[in-house]
Amino acid sequence: MDLGLRGKVALVAASSKGLGRAVARELAAEGASLVLCARGETALETARREIVDETGADAIAVAADVATNEGVEQVTRAAFDRFGHVDILVINAGGPPAGTFDKHDWNAWQGAVDLTLRSAVELTRAVLPGMRERHWGRIVAVNSIAAKQPVDNLMLSNSIRAAVTGFLRTLANEVAADGITVNTILPGYTRTERVTHLAEANARKEGVDQKEILGRFEREIPMRRLGEPSEFGALAAFLCSERASYITAQSIAVDGGWIKGLL
Repeated sequence: MDLGLRGKVALVAASSKGLGRAVARELAAEGASLVLCARGETALETARREIVDETGADAIAVAADVATNEGVEQVTRAAFDRFGHVDILVINAGGPPAGTFDKHDWNAWQGAVDLTLRSAVELTRAVLPGMRERHWGRIVAVNSIAAKQPVDNLMLSNSIRAAVTGFLRTLANEVAADGITVNTILPGYTRTERVTHLAEANARKEGVDQKEILGRFEREIPMRRLGEPSEFGALAAFLCSERASYITAQSIAVDGGWIKGLL
């Protein structure tokens, strides 16, 4: 299936590893040019080089912290300088720290807001005018199953990711007539460093072995396994494509059936 992404320019945040990297790789395989960003320069450049070697994509790497306005300006300026515009924005950031309510003071809450919500708002603010001018754009956010069904020991993520959903669901209505789609994807327990860290935090909290926590995650999933980043990346690439031009304002779970709700 040709997704119609050849020649498009995609900015993928937090793309040095995990889900962000998987999305970037899928977009590159479909012919998109890439602007990769993350805070760690070494890992980011490794990801860029490996994706280029595998797909032949035109890709640049910009080490920046998109939890800050300076970081957002740095990466978007680099994108415009190299490619002139951004057609696809993939919003993504590392998850806030695990913990219950009593473990987090307001500084922790503010950090979670900046990392998860501010980055989404300011990246969108930077690229949306150009999308409107060209009457074409795709905004896809890597969110979390926590936005629909709270996850134990993730007070910050459960709270702030719901705010991201509200922001993007409202934005979708505002820009639909401009040919821009806005969707969020809700990854479940996927084989990434984030899930490993969550398992470690829960193991420490309960005084058990990490393998026991990972086994519990798998037993909670109807498919009885963790997801693979490539499975997530495939849906992201489709939502960014011409084929998905009538899909907007959706929050789609990639979770092996973990969410128990009807909708």
